[in-house]
Amino acid sequence: MLNQPSLLCLLASSACLGSHGSVVLGVPCWRGPGLPPPGFPPLAEPGSWGQTSLGSHQGHEPLRILNTVIKGCHGPQGKRLWPLSALSSCGTPAFGWGDGPTSVGYHLSLLVLQDPDNTLIVLSGGGTSGRLAFLIAVSFNKLLKGLGQLPRYTYIIAGGDRSLVMSQEGLEDSALLGIEELRKAPFVAGQLDFCMNNLDIFLPVLVGFNPVSMARNDKIEGWHSTFRQVAERMQKLQESHKAFILNPAVGPEGISGSSRMKGGSATKILLETLLLAAHKTISKDTDISEKCLLEILRTYERAHKVTYAQSKKMAALVKQAGTSLQKKASVYMVGWHTLGIIAIMDGAECIPTFGADYNDVRGFLIGDHSEMFNKETDLIAQGPQFAFSQEDFVKTILPSLTELDTVLFLFTLDDDLAEVEKLVVQVKEKTSNVQALSHATVGQYLPASLKKLFPSIMSIMWPILFLEYEGNFIQKFQRELSTKWILNTVSTGAHVLKGKILHNYMVNLRISNSKLFWRAVCILQRFTGHSQARCLEGLLQTIYDPEVLSDDIRNAELSKHIAIAMEKNKVVPTALLCLLRNCSVQEAQLRLDTSPSIRAAIESSLNAPGRKRGADKSDSTGRSA
Repeated sequence: MLNQPSLLCLLASSACLGSHGSVVLGVPCWRGPGLPPPGFPPLAEPGSWGQTSLGSHQGHEPLRILNTVIKGCHGPQGKRLWPLSALSSCGTPAFGWGDGPTSVGYHLSLLVLQDPDNTLIVLSGGGTSGRLAFLIAVSFNKLLKGLGQLPRYTYIIAGGDRSLVMSQEGLEDSALLGIEELRKAPFVAGQLDFCMNNLDIFLPVLVGFNPVSMARNDKIEGWHSTFRQVAERMQKLQESHKAFILNPAVGPEGISGSSRMKGGSATKILLETLLLAAHKTISKDTDISEKCLLEILRTYERAHKVTYAQSKKMAALVKQAGTSLQKKASVYMVGWHTLGIIAIMDGAECIPTFGADYNDVRGFLIGDHSEMFNKETDLIAQGPQFAFSQEDFVKTILPSLTELDTVLFLFTLDDDLAEVEKLVVQVKEKTSNVQALSHATVGQYLPASLKKLFPSIMSIMWPILFLEYEGNFIQKFQRELSTKWILNTVSTGAHVLKGKILHNYMVNLRISNSKLFWRAVCILQRFTGHSQARCLEGLLQTIYDPEVLSDDIRNAELSKHIAIAMEKNKVVPTALLCLLRNCSVQEAQLRLDTSPSIRAAIESSLNAPGRKRGADKSDSTGRSA
């Protein structure tokens, strides 16, 4: 038996390698001819190659574009990239099969078999990755409980449990916070450096979707290394199989940099495939094989086909949700069990992505959650923005519902349908805009009394699976992923209709961490053609207005700029109008306030007579976000 660490640490970063608060990833899996050219932006960062521009369409058109984006994308050579085939080529020996200790699957199986009572599998990340860590830990602990075993999965998310229901992206920037989380408990936080300094305890496995060569190499505030230096150290350790890197290329996101979509889905598929395969092989006393992994991956491919067969109903739901947001009302997603977790994730991610208010799109979890959270007291009675439970929905949301709000119910036909019906009846007393997404197995039918309550039901039928216990979780994972795809499509499409997206860019993102700060600068460069220096100056002027910029302000730590920006609304579109029209912050704000939408205000400025785009383009540094 090998001298094996007692902790397997799966650290995920579904965003680009510039996310300081989570983890970096390793060997590139670029699908073009060789590696991307020097200076090429991170693979997850640009808008999808060859995609029609989001932000100028109505009706079901955004859905068609999003459908294309999630299926795959076209590379510069016109070659389609299919996410599942990309995942299956994810450094195949490292992914799960190969010669013994050269694979993650081997070490995972060994850890679980060797001393299950004294080992722990930790899933860690920030933002979307951290929420997925929570979801997957909950699922696999349930699997173990069904086998009569103690839970061996745990999760860490930057910012703690509050970040599960309310976005707190700023905490992802703190490397020292990650180390502190590690020292106060016997499990791994998001700081890769600490794991590599304690390889006798930890076996780090890093997950993401960009090569190390694209990692940001700028200073991390309060830390001794750059992100790229940490990543390169990880690459070196991989050569001796003391750590592993899983980073397939799944291509650009439909909305530039919005890694909650394709990156988040790929993270879920990859980790669940690896972990489920390990559990299946343990029960059968066999090694993880390529066939086993590909069989699981293909179930997700089938889930994709089943889900997008519902395109027309998804389009109608996008339109309904968009109408609610356009009328300054809310979209509520009420889900049973893990479908409720998916709903909470989607709502929380809209805040930094679209600059949304926490009450614009919200998710709620129906069912017992007593054993899910690390520290549930961080969520209970902490204010309306942290409401997430059935009790919260009934007490705080239901009384204030209006006819303009949309409520989407998410459930399976295995759930308590009487409970579903009771809550739907209560909601219908307030609004007629109720929709349903239900998952059923062949042979199950929705009760007529429940069915008649909805004007439209998106009902997804799944085949009966005659599998061993672990295999039965495949259908649970399929339903969760299907729900995630639908909710991502609905919330993104609704914000497109509200005018929050322009040419595939989230022009109203909330600047809440360093990644989003530099992405904002890049968006300004993209639409004005000005240099990075001028766009940075314009952004700072908007953030600090009405204060006059001084050298002290310009040279302040990035965290100070972010802290002030987080307290303001529409920072990026205001800065963009200032640069496009060479006007004051006050004039830009007035144009935004009197325009039908943010997109309309920016398009009007882009098309203003006499505007010369790209005057400073030759001075651009081309920094990627």
